[in-house]
Amino acid sequence: MEKVLVIDDDKPTLMMFRLTLAAYGFDVLTAENGREGLEIFSHDRPRIVLTDIKMPGMNGIEVLKRIKEIDPTAEVIVITGHGDMDLAIQALNLDATDFINKPIQRHLLEQALERARERQRLSVEQILEIVLEPAENAAVLIIRGNISAKNESRFQTLFHEAAALEKPRIVLNFLESAAVNGAGIAVLTQLLLESQKEGRHVVVAGLSKNLRKVFEIVGLSKLVPMVDSLAEALTV
Repeated sequence: MEKVLVIDDDKPTLMMFRLTLAAYGFDVLTAENGREGLEIFSHDRPRIVLTDIKMPGMNGIEVLKRIKEIDPTAEVIVITGHGDMDLAIQALNLDATDFINKPIQRHLLEQALERARERQRLSVEQILEIVLEPAENAAVLIIRGNISAKNESRFQTLFHEAAALEKPRIVLNFLESAAVNGAGIAVLTQLLLESQKEGRHVVVAGLSKNLRKVFEIVGLSKLVPMVDSLAEALTV
């Protein structure tokens, strides 16, 4: 049975996660503060961790940093409150898998868990995370996994290959498992500004609700249209 660790100082929240995640088939470990959570993580090494971002003593950002020091491949989902977007973006920059807001919505929790599992699978199978697929009226970049410093060079190369096809548009199609950290946002911003200057039409499709929020906050939504699906992107 797959282990998952939940760290939160609110007991009713822990109970909710314990019941929900157990129903999903997880072996659920819980901790009421960051230090206890790190002890459990070091001992049991769950592959997925959910941690509240605001806790007395050691907060979720510090927990995330410490977990990544112990095991960089662990998937950490941070639990935020409304108005905590700066902290959520900081967590993504530290390679958090995703963030979910309180009160927890089940479908968003399920999406975050699926993204964590997909990132684990990509890591194990070493599948290419970015693929260029030419279409009749577009050059489509299919993005799976995390755009980060380790693969920004490949992303830049494929983006320029897409531009060289001279299709009417470039579509960045983000699949459900896709994520972008600070380095990825920086390179994406650079490429979109370059495209805007050169009159190149770029469309972003398929962003998760959370990733779309991040793109809006950092201003990427002002550079390119953002649509829900690839089909829509091919007609914008």
